[in-house]
Amino acid sequence: MGPLGLVLVVAVLCWYASLDFEDLRRPSAAAGNAQITLLDRTGVAFASFGERYGDWLGLEQMSPWLPKAVVAIEDRRFYQHPGIDPIGIGRALIEDLKAGHIVQGGSTITQQLAKLAFLSPERSLARKLKEALFTFWIEARFSKRQILEAYLNRVYLGGGAYGVDAAARRYFAKPAADLSLAEAALLAGVVKAPSYFAPTRDLALARERAGVVLDSMVETGAASPEQAAAAKARPATLAAPKTRAGSGYLADWVAAESRLYADPDQPRLEVRTTLDRGMQAAAEAAIEGGLDRPGAEASQAALVAMTPDGRVRAMLGGRDYPASQFNRATQAARQPGSAFKLFVYLAALEAGLRPEDEISAAPIAVDGWRPRNDDDAYPPSMTVADAFARSVNTAAVRLTEKVGHKAVIRMAERLGITSSLRDDPSLALGSSEVRLLELTGAYASIANDGRLVWPEAIETIAGTSGSVLYQRRPVDEPVLAPAVVRAMRALLEVAVLRGTGQQARLHRFVAGKTGTSSDNRDAWFIGFTDDLVVGVWVGNDDGRPMPGVGGGGLPARIFRDFILRAEGDQAFLPEPPPAKPRANPVIDA
Repeated sequence: MGPLGLVLVVAVLCWYASLDFEDLRRPSAAAGNAQITLLDRTGVAFASFGERYGDWLGLEQMSPWLPKAVVAIEDRRFYQHPGIDPIGIGRALIEDLKAGHIVQGGSTITQQLAKLAFLSPERSLARKLKEALFTFWIEARFSKRQILEAYLNRVYLGGGAYGVDAAARRYFAKPAADLSLAEAALLAGVVKAPSYFAPTRDLALARERAGVVLDSMVETGAASPEQAAAAKARPATLAAPKTRAGSGYLADWVAAESRLYADPDQPRLEVRTTLDRGMQAAAEAAIEGGLDRPGAEASQAALVAMTPDGRVRAMLGGRDYPASQFNRATQAARQPGSAFKLFVYLAALEAGLRPEDEISAAPIAVDGWRPRNDDDAYPPSMTVADAFARSVNTAAVRLTEKVGHKAVIRMAERLGITSSLRDDPSLALGSSEVRLLELTGAYASIANDGRLVWPEAIETIAGTSGSVLYQRRPVDEPVLAPAVVRAMRALLEVAVLRGTGQQARLHRFVAGKTGTSSDNRDAWFIGFTDDLVVGVWVGNDDGRPMPGVGGGGLPARIFRDFILRAEGDQAFLPEPPPAKPRANPVIDA
C-alpha cells in the first residue's frame, strides 16, 4: 500500500471513530427547499411552503403500527441481517425475473439510510461501493432501534414531507403517534415510490398500495388477519387541506422574503406574520362586494391594510388567488393619478405653504403641455385646502413648478417610493408608475406622525432549534416635521369630508386621497383612520379604460366597506372650523 492509500485508510478510520447518532439526525444539505410555516399574528398556522421536516421522534413517540408496517413492506428481515441481506436480494431477483422487469428492490433499510444520510443520488459503481461501506459502518455503530428511528425520521414520503411526523401532519393533520393501522400502512406504502404513491396524487392508488402493505404485515405476523381486514374496510382518509384563499398573496410575499434565512442548518423556518385573519376576510368581502356590482367596468382590485407603523394586517393582490397568483399589490406598477399629489403638497408645505393660503387654478402651460381640470373650472384663486380636496390639476402643476420637480421626487423617495419617477411636466398628476404597497406605505408615514414606514408582514423568523433569526424592528426615522404632518393630515381629512373622497366618509376620523389615471385606466383610494392605513387599487390587467370609474367612486367605497367590516364605526367627529386666512399673495408660477 502506497503513502496515499495509507492516508486514505487513516482518514476513513478517523471518520468512523467520530461517527455518532447526531450524524444520522442531521438533515441532508441536498434535501431541498426549507419548510416554511407561516403563522398569523395570534400564532395560528395558515400556510406552509417547501419541503416539510417534522420533529425528530423516538420509536416510542410513533404509532406502533408505523415501524411494523415499514419493516414488513421494505425489509422484513431487518432484525436478522447485518445491513445487506443476500436472501432479500435473491428473493427480489427471482420476482424481477418472473415479472420480466424490476418489481422489487433488494436494498435494506440500513442501505437506504446510508443513501439518505451520506450519499448523493448518482448511479455509479463507486457509489455502490460507498453505500456498502457506509451500511456496514452504520450497522456496526448503532443498534437496530437507532437505525430504524433514524430512517423513519428521514425517509421521503411524498408531498414534500420528510419523516413520519411531517407526513402524518401533511396527510392526516395529526401527530405520528395517533396514526391508525390503515394510516400507517398507507404511509409505509409510499416509501417505494413517493412521487407515484403519494395519496395527494392518487388516493385510490395509495390505498391499493396500503392493501399490499397490510398483506405483508399479516405474512410477517405484524398484524392479524382480522386487524388487516378491518383496516382495509376503513381505509385512510386525507385531512381536508387548509385553503389559503386570498391570504395566499401575502403568504407568497412573506415566503419569498423568508427563504433568505434558510440554509442546510435551518431546514425548517417558522415565521410569525402580522396577518390578521379577521381583517383578511373583511378585505376579501369588500373587494368581492365592490367588483360584483352590476355593470362594473373593473375586473381586478387590490387592497393593502396596515397599522400606522407598517405592520401589514391584510393583503389582496387580486380578486381570485387560485385563478391568478400575480400580486397586484406588490408587483403591478400602475399610474397613481392624483394620489401622487401627496408628495406635491408635502413639498410645498415644507417650503412654507399653509392650507389656508391662496393659490391660482388658472390655466397653465408647461413646455407646450396644458393640463386640464376634471370639472373644466379654472378659478384664479382658491385655498390650498380646497385645491387639494377638489384635486385641481392646474393648481398641483403650478405648485410643482414652484417648488421644483426635484423637490417633489425627493419627497416621494424620502417616504419610501422606490419606483423610478420621470422628471417631466406631468409628474404632479401621477404619470409615473408606482406599486400599491409602496404608495400605501408613504401615506402611512403621515399616519405615523412623520416617521418613515417600511411595510412588512414578518414579525419574527425562528429557525429549526427555535432560535430567533429575525425580529421586526420598525424604522422609527423622522422624515417630516410635525407642523408639516399636521397640515397634511388636515388636507387629507378635508379631501374626505368635502372633496373627491366623500364616499369614504364615516362617523369617525378618516383622511385620504383619490387617484384616477388618464382614460380611467386605474382608480385609487389611499386613506387612514386612527388605527389603519388602507390602499385600494381598481383596474383591468390589460389596461382597458373603465368609463365612469374614478378613485372617488368604487375604490373609496371599497375602502369604506373594509373599514366598517374590520373596525366598525364610531361617533362622528365634527369637521374642524376653517382656519383664518393669512395675508399672503396668490401663488402663481
